[in-house]
Amino acid sequence: MEKNITLEDAVKRIKKLEKENAELKEELEYYKNRKMSGRQKHNAKWMAIYNDFVVGYENGMTMVEIAKRNHVSERTIYRYKAYYEKMREEKKDEE
Repeated sequence: MEKNITLEDAVKRIKKLEKENAELKEELEYYKNRKMSGRQKHNAKWMAIYNDFVVGYENGMTMVEIAKRNHVSERTIYRYKAYYEKMREEKKDEE
C-alpha cells in the first residue's frame, strides 16, 4: 500500500520536524552548558589535595593535620587514604 502524499502534507511535515529539531538543539545546549553537580573525582583540585595527602601521609602526618592543612574534612582524607591503599595494592599485584 502506497501512501499518497501531497506537497502540502510534505511541507507541513518538514515544518514540524524543523520545529522539533530546533527544540532538541536548545535542549542539547542546555545540557552542554550546565554544571555537573556532586563530587567530581580526580579533577585538578582533587589531584592536588591527594598529592599533598600522599606526601603528608608518607611523612607521618596525622589525618587531622592533613585535613586542616588542606581545609577538607577528615572523612575526605580517609577517602584519600582508601584510594591510596587501593592504588598500592594494584601496584603490588602488577609486580
